[in-house]
Amino acid sequence: MKHFTKRLAALLLSAALCAVPLTGCAKDGEGLALSVCVGSAPESLDPIYAEDVGGQTVLSHLYENLMRVTADSTGKTSVLPGMAKSVDQEEETKDGAVTVTYTFRLRSARWSDGQSVTAGDFVYAWQRLANPATGSRYADLLSVVKGYQEARAAKDMSLLQVTAKNDSTLVVVLNGHYDWFLKEVCTSPATMPLRQDVVQRLKASSGDQSWWEGDPTQLVTNGPYTVAALEEGRSLQLAANSRYYAAQPGPQSVAFHFAGSAEEAWSLYEAKTVDAVWPLPDARLTELAEDPEWAPLPELATYAALFNCASDLFSDPAIREAMSLAIDRSALAQAAGGLPAEGVVPPGVPENEEGDFRSLSSPLLDNSPESYADRCVQARSLLEQAGYNSGADLGEQEFLYLKSDVNDAVAQLLCQQWQEVLGVQVTPKGLTERGLMSALRNGEYTLAGRSLTASANDAECFLRSWTSESRENLVAYQSTAYDTLMKIVAGAADGTARMGCLHDSEALLLMNHALAPLYTKVTAWELRETLTGAFRDPRGWFSFAGVVNRPV
Repeated sequence: MKHFTKRLAALLLSAALCAVPLTGCAKDGEGLALSVCVGSAPESLDPIYAEDVGGQTVLSHLYENLMRVTADSTGKTSVLPGMAKSVDQEEETKDGAVTVTYTFRLRSARWSDGQSVTAGDFVYAWQRLANPATGSRYADLLSVVKGYQEARAAKDMSLLQVTAKNDSTLVVVLNGHYDWFLKEVCTSPATMPLRQDVVQRLKASSGDQSWWEGDPTQLVTNGPYTVAALEEGRSLQLAANSRYYAAQPGPQSVAFHFAGSAEEAWSLYEAKTVDAVWPLPDARLTELAEDPEWAPLPELATYAALFNCASDLFSDPAIREAMSLAIDRSALAQAAGGLPAEGVVPPGVPENEEGDFRSLSSPLLDNSPESYADRCVQARSLLEQAGYNSGADLGEQEFLYLKSDVNDAVAQLLCQQWQEVLGVQVTPKGLTERGLMSALRNGEYTLAGRSLTASANDAECFLRSWTSESRENLVAYQSTAYDTLMKIVAGAADGTARMGCLHDSEALLLMNHALAPLYTKVTAWELRETLTGAFRDPRGWFSFAGVVNRPV
C-alpha cells in the first residue's frame, strides 16, 4: 500500500496573495454601473441545467464555488480559492487502485440572506447534480468521484463520496488522479452550492415554473451579486451582494441585456447601451480579420463526422479511413467560419506553460490543399481493397446532424465531397437535438455530425468519452489498447507522463478512424476600450465582476 499526503494550503495562500493587485484598486470600479449583452435571455438559472453562455455567465456572478477563476491585467487566467480557504490532498494506492481525497476547509462566508455557507450546501448541490432523476448533461463532471456509478445505479446519492465532516469541512474522494479536478470541476457553474431549503421553498411557490423562475429576486446567493430586477425577455439587473465575504473591485451593478441575434447585440453596443458584447456579427468579424494581428478565440468544441462502428458497413476500418481521406477540411472550415481540425482536442486546451495540447502535438490530420488529390486517390484505393468497385456499392446512406444554418451548409458540402470523390450517395438529414441524440444513443445511424465538447478544459475530458465503458461512446468504438491508455492516464501522478499517454490515446483513436474531426470552432467578443478586467472563461462564460475603468 502506498500512502502519502500533499498540503495545498500554502499554494492556495500564495495564489491568493498574488491576487492582491487585482483587488487593490477598488476605487477604479467604485460606483460603476456596467451593462453587457452576451446573447439571448438565459434558458435556465438552475446551475445543473444552464447550458447557454448567458445563463452560465449570470450564474458565475450569483454563486461562488470552492475555487474561482480570475484574470490578470494581461488576460491570463488562474484558479484561486473561492469558498475553500484551504485544501488538503491525500493520495492512496491499494491493490493497484488509486484514490485521492480532497478535504476543503471553508472560509467564513454568508449567503445573501445572512445564513452561513456550509459544507452541506455543497453536498446537496453535488448529489442533486449526480442524481440521474435530474437528467443534467453535466452530471458526468462528477464521474471522477468515487461512488458515482454506484449511486446512480442504486439511485442512492448517499453512496456518492462527497460528505460534510462538519459545517466548515467538505470531503471529496476521487477514483483516480485527476489534475483538472480543482481547476475545472470546482469552478464549474454546475457544481455551485445551493441551499436545499431555498430550492424547496421557491419550488413550492413557483407553480408550473422552474423553482428559480417565479421571482428571481428571491434567489439566495453566495457570490458577488444578487438579482435586483428582471424585465422579462429584455434585461436582468444584478446588484452587489452586501454579504459577499470579499471586497469587490468591480461594478456595483451589472445589467444583462438580451438580444436574439449577433446583429441585434452589436446594435446595442454601437448605441452604447452596453459596454461588452458577444457574439459579434459577421460584418464586424470581417472588419477585424483585416487586422493581421487579430485572431479569434478558440472554443472548446470540435465538429466531427461519427461512424457507427457497430454497423455492418462501418465495422470495417478501411471504409472508415476511405471516408475520412475523402474529406476536404479546409473547405468545410471555411463554410463553417472555423479552423480545419488537427485532432479531436481543439486548440486552447492547456498542457503546460510551454503551450496548449494542440500546439505541442504534431498535426494528426493532413489538411494541406496540395496533398488533397493524393488523399482522394488513396481513399478510392482503400475502397477497392475492401471489395467495393465504387462508392455506389455501399448503398444509399444518411448523414444525421443537428439542424442549423451552419450545420446545413457543412452537411451539404460534406456529402457532396463523399459523392464526388468516392461515388457514395449520402443524404444529409437535419434533426432536432432530441432526435439526433436518440438516434446516436440507440445506434440507429451509420453517419452523423456532432459537436464534440467537454465540460472541463482538459484533453482527458475530450478523450475519455471513447473508452469501451463510457456512455458517451456514441460510435461504439472498442479498443483494449485505448482503454488501457486511458486507465493509465487516470492513475498518473506524473504530469508529463500523463500528457504523453493522452497524446498517444488521441493518435490511436484517429488511427482507427472511429470518427473524423472536421473543424474547430472560434468566437470573438468586445469590451469598451475605456474598461478593463473582463475575461472569457475558456469553457464559454464571461466574468465582469472585476471590470474597472482603464487607467488614463
